[in-house]
Amino acid sequence: MNLLGVLEGVLFVVGDEGITLDEMSRILEISKEEVKDLLLVLKEKYESEERGLRIRYLGDCFKLTTKEEHKSFYQKFLTNTLDQQGLSPAALEILAIVAYNEPITRIEIDEMRGISSSFTLRKLVAKGLIKECGKSDLPGRPNLYKITKEFLDYFGLASKEDLPDINDFLPQDEDEHKDLFTSIYKESSE
Repeated sequence: MNLLGVLEGVLFVVGDEGITLDEMSRILEISKEEVKDLLLVLKEKYESEERGLRIRYLGDCFKLTTKEEHKSFYQKFLTNTLDQQGLSPAALEILAIVAYNEPITRIEIDEMRGISSSFTLRKLVAKGLIKECGKSDLPGRPNLYKITKEFLDYFGLASKEDLPDINDFLPQDEDEHKDLFTSIYKESSE
């Protein structure tokens, strides 16, 4: 098996969270020294000008990141995509989750949605609707996110207190729904 390809795939799958040397050693079932050797080979391949990614060691983890020298292109892409397409249903869902639960981590957002939110969350940060506001005390110290002044401007709100009451969107008591249903759809005795 090509462990270099497996390592590259693992780095892609872990995304923003990154992975430690110990975890890579355990997953690939090889020594830390062998992992380091593979990382050096892969890192060297990414250093080519023809590649848009690189391997970085950040916060005790190895991560695939974009190259700093391409940053202006990525920013254009992220802001143009949101400007041209408006906000997707996923983006609106994430904004609502952050607005009503801030400060919140990406993992907590993912748990509420049941799907990964990292790409859309990055787009919302690039657009300035959400921002990092610190680190959680959870293991790994993930970033915390909250809404911004631009969020309030975008939705025409003076403050967070102007958000609609979340209870207006939650299902009412099930008995009320049941009574409403049975009262409207009664069988006729005729």
